Amino acid sequence: MSEKQKILVTSALPYANGPLHLGHLAGAYLPADIYVRYQRLKGNDVVYICGSDEHGVAITIRAEQEGVAPRHIIDRFHEINKRSFERFGMSFDNYSRTSLPMHHETAQEFFLDAYNKGILKKKKEKQFYDEEARMFLPDRYVEGTCPICNSPGARGDQCEQCGSDLNQTDLIEPKSKVTGKAPVLRETYHWYFPLGDFQERLKEYLNSHPDWKENVKNYCYGWIKQGLKDRAVTRDLQWGIKVPLEEAKDKVIYVWFEAVLGYISSTKEWAQKIGQPERWKDYWQDETCRLIHFIGKDNIVFHAIMFPAILMAKEGYALPDNVPANDFLNLEGGKFSTSRNYAVWLEEYLEKFPPDPLRFCLSAIAPETKDSDFSWKDFQTRNNSELVGILGNFVNRSLTFVEKHFENRVPEQKQSDDLDQWILKRISEAPEQVGKALDKFELRRSLKAFMDVCRDANKYFNDKEPWLTVRSDRERCGTTLNICIQISKALAILMAPFMPFTAEKLWQLLNLDGEVHKQNWSEAGSRFIEVGHRLNKPEILFSKIDDPVIEEQIEKLKNVAQSDTPEQREKEEALPETNLISIEDFKKVDLRVAKIIKAEKVEKADKLLRLDVEIGQEKRQIVAGIAEHYAPETLINKQIIVVANLSPAKIRGLESQGMLLAAQDDSGTLRLLTVDAEIGTGAKIS
Repeated sequence: MSEKQKILVTSALPYANGPLHLGHLAGAYLPADIYVRYQRLKGNDVVYICGSDEHGVAITIRAEQEGVAPRHIIDRFHEINKRSFERFGMSFDNYSRTSLPMHHETAQEFFLDAYNKGILKKKKEKQFYDEEARMFLPDRYVEGTCPICNSPGARGDQCEQCGSDLNQTDLIEPKSKVTGKAPVLRETYHWYFPLGDFQERLKEYLNSHPDWKENVKNYCYGWIKQGLKDRAVTRDLQWGIKVPLEEAKDKVIYVWFEAVLGYISSTKEWAQKIGQPERWKDYWQDETCRLIHFIGKDNIVFHAIMFPAILMAKEGYALPDNVPANDFLNLEGGKFSTSRNYAVWLEEYLEKFPPDPLRFCLSAIAPETKDSDFSWKDFQTRNNSELVGILGNFVNRSLTFVEKHFENRVPEQKQSDDLDQWILKRISEAPEQVGKALDKFELRRSLKAFMDVCRDANKYFNDKEPWLTVRSDRERCGTTLNICIQISKALAILMAPFMPFTAEKLWQLLNLDGEVHKQNWSEAGSRFIEVGHRLNKPEILFSKIDDPVIEEQIEKLKNVAQSDTPEQREKEEALPETNLISIEDFKKVDLRVAKIIKAEKVEKADKLLRLDVEIGQEKRQIVAGIAEHYAPETLINKQIIVVANLSPAKIRGLESQGMLLAAQDDSGTLRLLTVDAEIGTGAKIS
């Protein structure tokens, strides 16, 4: 037997400021749990870590909205989410929280280590300050108009409309979310982590992992190409982990720096719980251990660039071996929206349905390489057609037939023909076929391989016609049903990562010793149940879901969508009919070809470039948030498309006299829209 692999698996720490919905599960949690359960069945040494992320502005904003302390928010949602995860079948070895003293100590230790080594840089900077509230405003406490797409309601860290990362000082007409007043700029100071100093090491690290998913590699190389910059690791806040320096008692460690360290502190807590307090080092400080982060694509930069840099700075820690980030799950053709309650909440789902049909459906539509969509009708179809009609049908027919005709005992396998040998070979090869895809984090392909075995099992049962041979050739019928019971045992083990509750139920129906989750994966289709073994009374594995039950769920979402205010609809990605404009409206937008004749960075604005552009005989100045995507010198003489009749806007004290057009590619990199031939500047686009 090959030596056990040591694997440490993490799922992104969910914010403890709200309940979990299906979009969360599809990205970071279900794929990880399936992978972990599979690796345990293979006999590998696996520890699965997670916990609540309990600091950050999102939590303080919710606390202020509800008029309670942040502690009240995190305590409530930590318990709600922990309970929901348990009911859903998540097999965490430890589910911790970042408010624990152990996590605070771990984060402060990493901060001080970087500080004492002279890695951190102290910088003075200007930050928005609310004079009425008498406080510096963190990024999300400021809203304004996006300088890139001109959408209102952009936050101080990101515009949800165009997806661009922002600095709060880039916003047009910024307003404090605390008082609604215009903030002023005041000088403060913060410590910065110099990501750029680790750029070459990070590039070598990324190059050493060519097997990573394309979306992850493209995203990371996009950041590397732009050049990594210093990133603040402190914030002027009260809620959070205090900076362990006498001169900075009023500051906390920025959540981006400390939250990822929650994986380490959670592993420490696990080690203490099992009575081996130093055991965490066997995983975090052993280069042979595979560290695997399951996340959504919005967390790639934190886990594939920033966290490895933090670990490099500390020294002596294993770096992530893989970061299999998933894309997003949509809902009935639209985006999940917690603010609008447009979601399928896990806790509410579990009140009406069992967990395994959802685990099955989300695995089948996993957003592995692109965004996917959950619909209630598809969920119903998969449950009724595949789980009830294929998997459940085969098991129920097999067990019921043995009970009725063979006194509920496994009959003898006396003779076999080509069909028998075919299906026995099929199930003996199934563990490798199903597992091969899971080793590559391909849930959809793995689940399909499993269901193909179920389909072949049904074909075998039908082709062998035991309802006829039980009267004409009882010995042959006994062989058929013996093989069907062996197939059922194999299916119980093979489905265990995907549908743990059903797998355990089938294991009990087969009246087998031990737990299905502690069996040997590679022997799933080869170690057989003995002749004469008594089975338990058959029960159905899955229940059919009727139309009225599903219609109720669809109607609930429709009611949410119909109750949206116009303001809420503007903030969401509109449905096609609400996006329609007339040709007259379109003609109002004056799109022109322009040539960039000069480009330079805007002082103290990492994301802004000041461009001089030529539009026919006219020269204009445009301020654009593209500095992280383009070096100024690469833009000279580039022909771009601009909105020429946009009202001028002030950005960082500079007047922007138009807007250039750009789009994000799959890696998150912003690409300017250009023309494919030399066209005179000023040419109108129609």
